[in-house]
Amino acid sequence: MSYDPRFDRYRSPNLKRPKSWVDRTWWGRQTKPRVSATASSQPRPPLERLKRSKLRLWAVWAVLMLSGLGLAVNLFYLQVTRAPALRKQAQQQQTLKSKPFVPRRPIVDRSGNVLAIDRQVYTLYAHPKLFNHSKGDIAALLAPMLPIELSPGNTPETELLRRFNLAESGITIADSLAQEVADRVGRMQIKNSPVDGLELVRQQQRFYPQQELAADILGYVDGERKGQAGVEYSQQNLLERSMPSIQFSRSIDGNWLPDRLTAGFVQLDDLKLQLTIDSRLQRAARIALKDKMKQHEAKRGTVIVMDARNGELLSVVAEPSYDPNKYFNFDLSRYKNWAVTDVYEPGSTFKAINVAIALEAGVVKPKTVFNDEGRIYMDVWTIQNSDYKEAGARGPSTVTEILKHSSNVGMVHVMRTMKSSLYYQALEKLGLGQTAGTDLPFEVTSQLKNREQFINSPVEVATTAFGQGFSITPMQLVQLNGALANGGKLVTPHVVRGLFDREGQAFWKLPRAIPKQVFSPETTKQVLEMMETVVDGGTGKAAQISGYRIAGKTGTAQKASAGGGYSKKAIITSFVGIMPVEAPRYVVLAVIDEPKGGSGGTVAAPIVESVMEALINIEKIAPSQK
Repeated sequence: MSYDPRFDRYRSPNLKRPKSWVDRTWWGRQTKPRVSATASSQPRPPLERLKRSKLRLWAVWAVLMLSGLGLAVNLFYLQVTRAPALRKQAQQQQTLKSKPFVPRRPIVDRSGNVLAIDRQVYTLYAHPKLFNHSKGDIAALLAPMLPIELSPGNTPETELLRRFNLAESGITIADSLAQEVADRVGRMQIKNSPVDGLELVRQQQRFYPQQELAADILGYVDGERKGQAGVEYSQQNLLERSMPSIQFSRSIDGNWLPDRLTAGFVQLDDLKLQLTIDSRLQRAARIALKDKMKQHEAKRGTVIVMDARNGELLSVVAEPSYDPNKYFNFDLSRYKNWAVTDVYEPGSTFKAINVAIALEAGVVKPKTVFNDEGRIYMDVWTIQNSDYKEAGARGPSTVTEILKHSSNVGMVHVMRTMKSSLYYQALEKLGLGQTAGTDLPFEVTSQLKNREQFINSPVEVATTAFGQGFSITPMQLVQLNGALANGGKLVTPHVVRGLFDREGQAFWKLPRAIPKQVFSPETTKQVLEMMETVVDGGTGKAAQISGYRIAGKTGTAQKASAGGGYSKKAIITSFVGIMPVEAPRYVVLAVIDEPKGGSGGTVAAPIVESVMEALINIEKIAPSQK
């Protein structure tokens, strides 16, 4: 290698200079003349370009600052301002509260017989596309097991085949199947092979083993498990068991898991809602009522039995009734118990109450005599006895005889001995214009003319004297006659005793109003003796029971028309009985709406007689000592 002074470096003898060496190497550029920066011919950048550059920088800075500020504000809004709401929303999404199914408490009668209870039932669905056997084989095996509503001309088997062809899946075959039926369906096999395509869905149902027997009292529970009539409605708070909600939290895998279940959480009390109703008497009353209604082709009827000592209702029957297990198959009008929901003019059954009012006021005595003309006129109104065409004028009659023969004219004379203002005051004291206060729901108030109209209209006093011109419920008439049976106290009719455990011990009893004294014991004793003559030889002879002293009063009232006035054909017949007279305790009322033919003595009195005979056998009532 020799030294080359042009490049101030050693050069290898083997290094050959390439073509255009100066143009292709970095040191070739060093031979070009240098030009100083001051001598450059390029112009300076304009001022506007510099300003635009600074503006861009400021804009970028502003955007960054505003974005940061926006993020800070949003962060504050989310973490501070909306924190409680977001926390609540998160908890709602991650937790779930649910009340477990808790059966309603059973309802039993006074003897402990079950009237209503929750039971486990099943709905059967068919999925024909999943059948592993022919539809005909499955229908033939299934048909004998199920209660199936048939279409016209179908047998159970052909009806099942028809339903199987309705769709490929989700066909409802039967509902409300009992456990034993569901077990048989679940064990079905054809040629030792299980049947696929049938699905049983379990659910809870309110069950009424006595069917229509006590429907007027019990009511029913709808599909949402809410009572809609009777004590199922009025005592909803007693029948529903209280149970805290279970809280579920969503786990990592998305499943719901319960939180903090305490020991004994699912334990249920053994309390039952006990009623005052006697199922045996209820059955006897319904049979007697239905027979007479059928015989006289009546529109409707009711029977009520009350213990006058404390207001306990032993029986409340209304016809036509319904089966609460299948309430959806009946007209809405069946659901109301018209013994408390409808008013009617009581007619002559109210005469005994009017006599008690007059006796209590001291204006008459049982042997006070009035002239019974049989027919009288008041202004443009004619008032006559129901038997005027047959009996005519009875002439001088005592108050006892007036009640015995149910004389309208005689009662007008009796009540006109009182000042109309005092008479109206006595009616108000008895509760007319109010309700009887029973624990059966939807009770309506009785209707009484206003004070001014009553006092200033003599015909109002006259019609009220024989039980027309005002309206009460059958339940309130029983309450008023109860005051005649218990020495003058107005008790509250009721069907609920309270909650009792399996040992029969009272856990809770429904509080009752203090009885109100409306008549003296002397007055009620006199009225009962007068009412006894009605049964012994008057209009209520059909209620006689050999060996027993029975007091009673018949009633045959014209029925008010919807457009005003009274119907020329429609009547309401009734009879109220009290037994035994020597130790009065039970009040029995029968009311028949629009019977074809007959009167209170021939239609209603035999019903009361039948019910009283059943009552004597059930309560072991000894014969009267005459």
